[in-house]
Amino acid sequence: MPPTQAESVIKNIIREIGQECAGHGEIVSETLAAFMVKAVVLDPSNGFNMDRPLMKSDVQKLVKLCVSRLLDSKNPSLDTIKMQVYFDMNYTSRVLAALQSIFPQAELGTFLTLSKKDKERQLKELTMIVTGIRLFNRDCGKGGEGIDDLPAILHEAIPATTQHIDSQLRTAQDQAYRYTAVLEKAANNPLLRTELQPCMLKEALYNVRQYEVFLQIILSDIITCAQEVEMMIKQLGAQLEQLKMIVKSKTAVPTSQVFPIFIALSNLWTSFQDETVLISVLSNLTTHLEPFLGAHELLFPEKVIQNLLDGLTVKTDVCRVKEHLEDRVHLVDFRKQEWLFPETTANFDKLLIQYRGFCAYTFAATDGLLLPGNPAIGILKYKEKYYTFNTRDAAYLFAENPENYIDLIREKAKKNTELIQLLELHQQFETLIPYSQMKDVDKHIKPITKSESSSQTDTHILPPTIVRSYEWNEWELRRKAIKLANLHQKATHSVQTDLSHMRRENCSQVYPPKDAGTQSKSEGSSRVPRPQIYIAGLRGGQGKVTSGVKVNLTRAVDET
Repeated sequence: MPPTQAESVIKNIIREIGQECAGHGEIVSETLAAFMVKAVVLDPSNGFNMDRPLMKSDVQKLVKLCVSRLLDSKNPSLDTIKMQVYFDMNYTSRVLAALQSIFPQAELGTFLTLSKKDKERQLKELTMIVTGIRLFNRDCGKGGEGIDDLPAILHEAIPATTQHIDSQLRTAQDQAYRYTAVLEKAANNPLLRTELQPCMLKEALYNVRQYEVFLQIILSDIITCAQEVEMMIKQLGAQLEQLKMIVKSKTAVPTSQVFPIFIALSNLWTSFQDETVLISVLSNLTTHLEPFLGAHELLFPEKVIQNLLDGLTVKTDVCRVKEHLEDRVHLVDFRKQEWLFPETTANFDKLLIQYRGFCAYTFAATDGLLLPGNPAIGILKYKEKYYTFNTRDAAYLFAENPENYIDLIREKAKKNTELIQLLELHQQFETLIPYSQMKDVDKHIKPITKSESSSQTDTHILPPTIVRSYEWNEWELRRKAIKLANLHQKATHSVQTDLSHMRRENCSQVYPPKDAGTQSKSEGSSRVPRPQIYIAGLRGGQGKVTSGVKVNLTRAVDET
C-alpha cells in the first residue's frame, strides 16, 4: 500500500474510533486514539499481521478493540496510557511571555519610513528600554506602579509547589512499595498469583510507577527553576546597583551608558515572567495527573490491600538496595562479559541504564515484576547497553543468556504498551516515541573505565639529542654575539692569588742557576783636574789706575 493511502486509512480509523467513543459519552483525542491503534496492533494476542494490508474485516476488528479498551474505565493500563499521552502533550520546559509595545510619539514619522523588520526590532528595543526604566524607578520608589514583585512571588511559589510535589511523590512511592510487596509474595505463591490475575495489580503498579516518574521529572524542573531564580535575583540586584552608581544625582546621563543596562533589566524581568509561568504550568500539570490514579481506590480499597499485606514487610527501594550492597559480581566468574563498577568507571552515575534502572532478570522471570536494580552489584555491558540487577544471583542468571530475557521483556511490552514509555523501550518501538523524550533516543554515554597500570622502559634507550647550547631568546643570542665580538679585542691574562692558588695543581719549569763571570781588557780610572785661576795686580801700584792680570794655571786633562 502506498504511504499516502496508508496514511489516509489510518486517519479514517482514528476518526471512526473518536466518533464511536463520542457516541458512548467519552471524548478521545486523536493522539490517544492513534496510540491505542498502535498498541492493539502490537499485541500478538489480537492476531494482526503487520506484513499485509488491513482488510475491511481487520479494520472493523481494530476499531472494535480500540473502542473497547478506551471505554474500560476500570483498567489501570488505560489510565497509564492516558497519563503518558497527556504528559507528552502538555509537558514543557519553558514558556515565553508576551511583551507590551510602547512607542514615543516624537519618532513616529521616522518609524513609519522603516521596513517591517526594522520596525519590529525597534519596537522590541524600545519596549525593553521602557521596561528597564520602570523597573529602575520602582526600585528607587519613584514609580513602577502595577508591576508585580515577581522575585517575591517566585520565592513563595517555588517552595510551596515543591512541598506539594514531594508529598504526592511520597504517597505514590508508598503505594508502589505496597503493590511490589504483594506481587513479590505472589511470585513465590502460585495460588495467590492466580487470585490476583484478574485484579490487574501489576497494571496498577505500572500506573503508579509511571506517575512517580512524571513527578520526578516535574520536581527536577522545579529545582532547576529555583536555581535559575536565585541566580537572576543576584543579577537583578547587581544591575540596579550599577545603575544607581551611574545615575546618582545627575540630571542627564548619556544613553550609551544606561540603555544597555535598561535592556539587561528587561531581559531579566522577562526571565522572571517565564519562570513564573513555568511554575504555574508545572503545578497545573501535577494537578491534572492525579485523576489518572482514580482506578486504584476502586480496584484495591484500603481493606483489600491491608489483607494482602498481612504478615509482609513493605520494603522501600533504598532498603532493597542496601540489602545486597555487599553482594557484588565476581569478575573471575565471567570471561566474556564486561562488568562496570564505581571504582573502575569515572562516569558511573551518568550511564544510561536500560529499563529505567529496574532489574531486567526479575521483570522477565516473574512476568513483569518491577524491582529496582542495584548498580553497586555491577552493571552489565551487553551490546553497548547497560543493565542492573537487584541481586547477584539475578545478575548471573541474566548474563548466561541475555538475548532470551531481552526478548521476553519485548514481548511483555507488546501486551502492555504502557511499558514502552515506562521502561524507555523507544529504540525497539520507534514509532511510539513521545515528543518529550525524542532527544534521548540517540543519547548514548560510553563508560570511561579506570584501572591501575604500570610500565617499565630502559633508561636512555637512545642517545640524548638535547643541544645544550641552543638558545631561543633573541636577546640572549645578541648578548652572546656582543660578548664574542669583544673577545677579539681582548688579551688573555691569568692571575693567581692566595685564595686561588690551592684550587688546582700548578707546575713550572726553570733552568738551574750557574756561576758566571766577565773580564775587561784593562783597569783604569779618570780624574778631572781642579781649576786654578789667579789674578795679579789686585793690590794696586804707583799709578792711580789699577789693572789686573788673569793667569790660568789649570793643568790639561791629559796631564792628569
